[in-house]
Formats: sequence, C-alpha cells, structure tokens
Amino acid sequence: MLAALDLGTNNCRLLIARPVPQDDFKVVDSFSRIVRLGEGVGETGLLSETAIERTIAALKICAERIARHRVRHVFAIATEAARQAANTDILIARARGEAGIALHVISAEKEADLAALGCAPLIGPKYQGTLIFDIGGGSTEIIWQHREGGKMHKRFAASLPVGVVNLAEAYGEKAQSRAGFETMRDAMLARFAPLREKTRGFDPAREHLLGTSGTVTTLAALALKLPRYHRAKVDGSWHQTARLAAMVDRISHMDVPALARMGAIGPERADLMLTGSAIFAAICTLWPSPVLRVADRGLREGILRQMRDELMSNPA
Repeated sequence: MLAALDLGTNNCRLLIARPVPQDDFKVVDSFSRIVRLGEGVGETGLLSETAIERTIAALKICAERIARHRVRHVFAIATEAARQAANTDILIARARGEAGIALHVISAEKEADLAALGCAPLIGPKYQGTLIFDIGGGSTEIIWQHREGGKMHKRFAASLPVGVVNLAEAYGEKAQSRAGFETMRDAMLARFAPLREKTRGFDPAREHLLGTSGTVTTLAALALKLPRYHRAKVDGSWHQTARLAAMVDRISHMDVPALARMGAIGPERADLMLTGSAIFAAICTLWPSPVLRVADRGLREGILRQMRDELMSNPA
C-alpha cells in the first residue's frame, strides 16, 4: 500500500493505492481539500497563519486516513507556495509535530517530471508525442515529450511561477470580469511565448495536448455537460480543443455567482475559473493542437509510480 500526498498552493490532496498489474493502481482511499496555502504569499513572501492552520487541519485528516489503512510507504510533497515562502520551515515543523507527516519541498523541475510521470499512461498511442501542461495554484508546468524508438523522451520541461491563485491576487477584482480575462490571457500569451520558441519542433498534426489541473478537468466536465463533476467520465477523455476554447469564451462572460451555480464548478472554484481559463487559453493558442486529452491525475500518480518503481528495485 502506497500513499502520495500533494500539498499545492491551492489544494491538499491524498491518494492511497495499491499497485496492480498492467502498470496501474487500485485506489483504496483519496482526499482533497482546498486550503489556499499560497494565499498572500506573492505579496508578503510568507505563509499566513490562517493558511497554515487550514493546511495543518487537512494534513491531520490525511494522517488519520494513512493510519487507518496502515500504510507504511508514504511520500508527501509541497510545491510552489512552499518554495516561495520564507517561513516554510514553520509549516514543515508543524506538519511533522502535529500530523506526523514529513513534507518534502520539491523543485520546480521535479514537479514537472512527476506530473509527466503521472500522466504518461494517457499519452495517445497513435501520436508521436504530447505537450503536457499542469495549471496549478502557484505555478504552471509545461512538459514536451516525444516518441523515439518506441519510447517517450522528454524534450523540454519548464515551470513558470504563475498559477490560478497568484494570478487572481495580482489582478484582484479585475480577474472576475471579461475585460480582466482578456488582459490576463494576453499577459499569459507574452509570458509563455518564450517557451513556445523552445518547442518549435512541436507538430500539432502528430502530437496532442494533455492537460491536467482543476481548470482543465472542470472545463472538460462542462463540455461533457455533466450536472456534477464525475472523475471517471473526465479522466482520459478526448476533446476538440476548439470546443473547450468555446467553453472558455462562454464562461468568461459570466460573474462569480453564476459560475458558482454551475454544478461542475461550484462555489469553491468559481472565483478562480477565469484566471485558470486565461492560462488555458494562452497555452492552447501557442500550441494549437486540434485535440486535447484531459487527465484527472498528475503529481500524486507520479509519486505513486516513482515509489512503486523504487520499491521494486530495492525490495528490502
């Protein structure tokens, strides 16, 4: 039994699973809670006391579930907010002392690699490669993988310290309007353009987009016309990129209360949908593949796969 915990800028998520044949896992338990750990970090450079309290409360629940299932192999990571904050040592000490969880602050490069590893099973077999993107709370990862000799190889990877939380804080109330969406999208086009230059060999006719994050999975749920979010229907689903872009255009004209009333979004995600959609729109414009596959998986699954491989190579 393995447990992977991903403490991001916005979410705290746990996955407990058992490896099964055919390079897969049987999920035993899972947990997700929005903790907004990175709230205010861009302005103060510090994790706030209230954000730490929210996070510790979530970590205690994770610890209870890990203990209930008697999991011995646990790996817990923290990402962009923890990388940026000057007082992350306080969070780490409290997580260990109060929840018994050892948090590892990983690099942006490691975060990109784990996200790619977690999404690897969803790379379309008939395609020569994929551009994986993960829109997080405090950072966005871009990973270009290409098939060579029957195997996928990383050609390029980068992590930009811009995500749904810090972008929303940077634009404030403007982030909740159509005009603000357009401004954010244009800013993200400029921000991601240098990465597009470094992936000039990306071929939209032979390679596809592969998106993972709350923004992408929510857009997929909306495109599928699901009354409520349903992971089994979203994870691995294929979409015409133009259709998701049209969904972005539609919701960009809506205010937060209207977004909150949409079952696949809900009140917890409503205030961040336009910021995530602005990042999404920029990526789809710069890498214009006609098809996009959606992954409701990523870092946690990457951690599980890494742990499994390490245990198989070192069974003692």
